[in-house]
Amino acid sequence: MDVLSDAVAAMRTGRPHSSRRDKHAPWGMRFAASEGAGFHVVLRGSAWLLPATGRPVAVGPGDVVFLAHGHGHALASGPDAPLEDVRPGPDGRWPEPPRPARESEPDTVLLCGAYRLDRSRSHRLLSELPEVVHLPAQVGTHRSLRAAVELLGMELEDPQPGADAIVTSLLDTLLLYILRAWWQRERGAGQNRGWSAALADPAVSAALRAIHGEPARPWTVAELGARGGLSRAAFARRFTALVGEPPSAYLTWWRMTTAGRLLREDTLPLRQVAERTGYTSEFAFAKAFKREYGVAPGRYRRSAGRPANGSTASADSTRPTA
Repeated sequence: MDVLSDAVAAMRTGRPHSSRRDKHAPWGMRFAASEGAGFHVVLRGSAWLLPATGRPVAVGPGDVVFLAHGHGHALASGPDAPLEDVRPGPDGRWPEPPRPARESEPDTVLLCGAYRLDRSRSHRLLSELPEVVHLPAQVGTHRSLRAAVELLGMELEDPQPGADAIVTSLLDTLLLYILRAWWQRERGAGQNRGWSAALADPAVSAALRAIHGEPARPWTVAELGARGGLSRAAFARRFTALVGEPPSAYLTWWRMTTAGRLLREDTLPLRQVAERTGYTSEFAFAKAFKREYGVAPGRYRRSAGRPANGSTASADSTRPTA
């Protein structure tokens, strides 16, 4: 299984959105803090990103900036340009302000977008990203990312039949390309640490793929270590150092994260949700789920707009071990 894709899917809620913005200097947009993540791409001209903390960042043609943690920020024609608040609508979308009639071409053309995320299930892989990920345009680098940006820009500039589905798919693709480009750059700069190092480590990445591929399997630490050719003790030390927690703790966390996603997005009976996440009874599953989320599975599902399962849990099983 693809751990990066799983990590993103675990946090994603709702549909992403984006817009194309044509700007004439001077201009400035202030984005309030949110639960989601946002990106900006300069298609033409230049801009300054003004993060909540730290120095302004000059953004040139083709540059991509990604703000993973939902901190407030601004984008402007210059560090001292006046700023107008961009307030999201009831659906969380950033509205496009009215465009004044202009005879001249805009100084700057931007792509701006946002992803809705469940911060309560923030994956460690995404949590270690810096406040601002800046990917400057460089010849011959991140070609897949550039292609996705170009396609998205074309769809937003001239929408055709099917544009809604295409734009949504391109936004999902763009997010993964941004993250991939960041970790590739970190490795190339010799700054391989944390999750970047975990995904590059053969033994740890093999164990992560096993956990994500079969979360219901009653994995032991020895079995996971064997996937990467390490002894139990050596594997446990390496996994904990790179991932930030022991293999058994990560296994439990991923099972509960998977359970939450199934309850939000699927109508499976609770018994099947329990089975898919390694629990042999609804009772054992419900107990573990409430300990993790603070609410019972049925209540959690109802809060997400799904019908609760009415089956009765039994109390004769134990929690799976790792």
